[in-house]
Amino acid sequence: MSRVLVLGGSRSGKSAHAESLVAGRADVTYLATSARSDGDPEWAARVAAHRARRPAGWTTVETTAPSDLLRRGTVLVDSVTTWVTALMDETGVWTDDEGSAQRLAARCDALVNAWAMTPADVVAVSDEVGLGVVPETRAGRLFRDALGDVNQRLAGTADEVWFVVAGLPQRLR
Repeated sequence: MSRVLVLGGSRSGKSAHAESLVAGRADVTYLATSARSDGDPEWAARVAAHRARRPAGWTTVETTAPSDLLRRGTVLVDSVTTWVTALMDETGVWTDDEGSAQRLAARCDALVNAWAMTPADVVAVSDEVGLGVVPETRAGRLFRDALGDVNQRLAGTADEVWFVVAGLPQRLR
């Protein structure tokens, strides 16, 4: 069992690197964490490109449930970024619903705990959002802070951490 976190900026090559880390394994489950967006053709094209790269033998599970990490075999999570976004949607954080911060914290705790407890070999992809300027909007700051916290917690228990920039993977741990 191993946990590998692959970080990088948008379009850095992090997903391709993560896929290369599990290439050749027969029992890969790909956890696709992005919500569908039928009204966004550009996003649909990105999702289609990711699907086209996956070997036919991989199993794809579209999910935002942290418990889906609790499986055997090899799991590729792409991505923690869209997972945290979905958790923020589901818990009402964007609209500042009463109790939303506590619900989000509990869902993020469940994600980190599932990462720590999974019997699988897991590779997770996430955007590094801490290298830019402080976001101008409340929503941007909430997202940056939530994802940054989850990334730190995942990295803290990861066996390997990679940072990918311009298609070049650098092992941090």
